[in-house]
Amino acid sequence: MKLTPLKKVINLEGKTAIVTGGAMGIGFGIAYRLAEAGVKIVIADLNEEAGNKASKELSDDGFKVAFIKTDVSNEENVKKTTDFAVQTYGSIDILVNNAGIYPIIPVMQMTSGNFENILAVNLRSVFLFTKAATEVMIKQNRGGSPRFSSGVAGKIINITSIDALHPSSVGLAVYDASKHGLWGFTKNTALELAPHNIQVNAIAPGGIITPGTGAGQPTTPEMENNLKKFLEKIPMRRMGEPDDIGKVALFLASDLSSYMTGSQIVVDGGVLLS
Repeated sequence: MKLTPLKKVINLEGKTAIVTGGAMGIGFGIAYRLAEAGVKIVIADLNEEAGNKASKELSDDGFKVAFIKTDVSNEENVKKTTDFAVQTYGSIDILVNNAGIYPIIPVMQMTSGNFENILAVNLRSVFLFTKAATEVMIKQNRGGSPRFSSGVAGKIINITSIDALHPSSVGLAVYDASKHGLWGFTKNTALELAPHNIQVNAIAPGGIITPGTGAGQPTTPEMENNLKKFLEKIPMRRMGEPDDIGKVALFLASDLSSYMTGSQIVVDGGVLLS
């Protein structure tokens, strides 16, 4: 059997991706690597200032990118964003469900409003975007019955967390519940969508330096101490960078992962080993 040249395997020219929470941090790292592979990027983010800045940065580097302000937990917003992607670039081929929040609130101090908000952003949003994007992907798939037809109709990449496998800190009980739920959702939708040639996989990051976490830039003695303790648990002795996740997302979005669905890739510097 003649192998497809590597350059073609990772070439994603003509594809369109929606990256939720793509304005900064892990989301931006993913958007950049996909754009580098030829993907037309739609950044869906609630932070308008950061979204416009990220869009400009990618555009200045010669990539095709559009930003749309999106409340990922709002069904009307999600439909507006998927419609925007199709109207702007003609398709939806890759969906990256990256948006998430992680307020540190012990259960005994948490309100029902806190609980509902975390689940809305971290889990409800994935359901809404998966359903809306999948409808587009299935319609795009050519050739009659989609069951086991040639070619990939779509790729869905969910950003879970090592907390989907093991708790990391008191105060993240509902965050952990949302990420466990997302891992379960990933596996079951992978099963459901496989006949449509839509692959659904997840990435579970460990400690990543992002603006949201402030990791790597501790501002108080307590934060410095917490970071030191966390670093001691990481066999590789460093925090991850957004690009560490971006490169794995590119792997999952490309044909490098052509026989994978329902899988979760842990990217944590080995912290779960400890």
